[in-house]
Amino acid sequence: MPPLRDTPPEQRNTVSPYVDQHIGNPVDWYEWGPDAFATARARDVPIFLSVGYAACHWCHVMAHESFEDEATARYLNDYFVSIKVDREERPDIDAVYMAATTALTGSGGWPMSVWLDHEGRVFHAGTYFPPQPMRGRPSFPQILMAITDAWTGRRDEVVRSAGSIDQALRDREQAVVAGEADPDEIMMAAVDELRAAVDPVNAGFGGAPKFPPAMVLQFLLRHHENTGDPAALDMVETTCAAMARGGIHDQLAGGFARYSVDAAWEIPHFEKMLYDNALLLMVFTDLWRVTDSDAVRRVVESTADFLVTELVTPEGGFAAALDADSVPPDDPKAAAVEGAYYVWTPDQLDAVLGPDDGQWAADLFDVTVAGTFEHGTSTLTLHDDPDDWSRFARVRAALRQAREVRPAPHRDDKVVAAWNGLAITALVRAGIALGRPDWVAAAVRAGEVLRELHVLPDSLLRVSRAGSPGSAPGVLEDYGHVVVAFAWLAAVTRDPGWFDAAVALTRTMVTQFHDDTGFADTAVDAEPLVRRPRDPSDNAYPSGTAAAAAALITMASLSGDQEWRNLADETLAALAELQRDHPRFAGWSLAALAAARNGPTEVAIVTGPDDDGGDLLRAAVRHGPGGLVVARGSGDTPPLLAGKSAVGRATAYVCRNFSCSAPVTRDDDLAQLLDDARVR
Repeated sequence: MPPLRDTPPEQRNTVSPYVDQHIGNPVDWYEWGPDAFATARARDVPIFLSVGYAACHWCHVMAHESFEDEATARYLNDYFVSIKVDREERPDIDAVYMAATTALTGSGGWPMSVWLDHEGRVFHAGTYFPPQPMRGRPSFPQILMAITDAWTGRRDEVVRSAGSIDQALRDREQAVVAGEADPDEIMMAAVDELRAAVDPVNAGFGGAPKFPPAMVLQFLLRHHENTGDPAALDMVETTCAAMARGGIHDQLAGGFARYSVDAAWEIPHFEKMLYDNALLLMVFTDLWRVTDSDAVRRVVESTADFLVTELVTPEGGFAAALDADSVPPDDPKAAAVEGAYYVWTPDQLDAVLGPDDGQWAADLFDVTVAGTFEHGTSTLTLHDDPDDWSRFARVRAALRQAREVRPAPHRDDKVVAAWNGLAITALVRAGIALGRPDWVAAAVRAGEVLRELHVLPDSLLRVSRAGSPGSAPGVLEDYGHVVVAFAWLAAVTRDPGWFDAAVALTRTMVTQFHDDTGFADTAVDAEPLVRRPRDPSDNAYPSGTAAAAAALITMASLSGDQEWRNLADETLAALAELQRDHPRFAGWSLAALAAARNGPTEVAIVTGPDDDGGDLLRAAVRHGPGGLVVARGSGDTPPLLAGKSAVGRATAYVCRNFSCSAPVTRDDDLAQLLDDARVR
């Protein structure tokens, strides 16, 4: 296959907007695949692998500085075969080579720059390289020339190094073996570790940069609901309040940025990722359930509205991300820069609002003449509540309208199965709890996109774009999150087809991804890489292993399949050391452990001929604990409904491990049952 620029779109395997961004480069980029490796062997040159994603700011910087530079491109074309990979489309490739990059350099990130031999083994790696030497960091041209010298003059040394690195990484891979561990002890130890890592000034965990710890917060909320632990709830409340008031939170349109570059949550790295916002929507929804806080509810509403307005695609799925960079509003011919769409000056506020409201907004949002960001601009923060909420609503609406005229950030419009699964689950639960059928309807449409474009008879595809499926196979996280999403869609739509699809995906997940060493991140029949990735730790989003465990717990409760529950328990037990000692990287599996400790709580709602059980469903979601499993319908699918009948009208049963309470028909009685059923 020729380079990407010479390959017709219909013949490419990738549907990535990130790859599309680079096709016009003077670099002869190839797709990952055997053709690229064959070309490298035929030319006897090493492979340069560049991995990134569409919303990545430093990926754009390196592209502009190096990949758009004619001289650099000529050198790459003469002495390397260059491969471009979207980490979001091919997380398996990213995982394998990020492990090597981290092992060799002590850190990782994107863009990831890796040099491979003809067997795909790493012999040099790094992340961003500048075009000129900078603060002790060699330039990209220097790196390229040094690698060429080594490849041509010391080939045996390069090959030995690649083999040694590969063997060292293999030696580090050990099967995780389940041992005897007390779940309560593990969770208490995790809480203690998290308490020790709390930033007492700015909330959250650790110092700068600050990432929204959504998975950890989900665990802490569930732990609080199980035990009543006030410390766990306090960590969630303070962290959520700090994030909501900071610049990391879009104060005009809702949604959260990827992370804050400072410890105080004020200066974001402006890209907005679907997975962050889906996970945070879950957290804020559950926090609202627990606290009934108006401030928390406002964040739930703005985050959900952001998902269904700014990330929904024409087909009904949810786009992967919004870029960090955009063209400055006062210079449409300038290059895109980070944050231009989101930041303000006092003069810009005055121009939109007039002097009185402009000054009021500047004081409220901490917009200063000196600026809190770059070049005299400021992010919008909300350290204090407005003294006039109606004035705030008017000012916020005017600023949002004015901002929408600015050049908008690029949207990565590919649909990722796992992240859409997270968004579906979040929107269904938030929509039910807050009485927003429009959010639920958006979730159902996204589910239909997944079912139509991603679900195959015996497998799952990871991405689609513009209504066309990509070729990348689903990885473990895709199966786990989509299974849970389909289970919730079955409950909210009363269509048993969603449950049947979830069952089929669960079976595939178990047979294709699990072996005697646990879960792998790729299927047994997936494209072989130098290593089969297996990483049980959470990173930017939940690990595939944690997602699989959560899905198995849900499906075991709905189906009564004890083997699935045993496998979930075995999987969680194998993570005990990670959960106990490094809980910041095990939040999702700890949340699954907390749900399992609570049974999980199951609610079966049998609908009547003239009563769809909507009030009971709202009561279940509003009052049930995190990790709640719900079935609703009039038949025997899911099996949790089997043997139960309506008592004149829609009827609910609160169950745990298929042992159920007496039936109730009133939503307030169901709420009381759920409150009484909490494990303490």
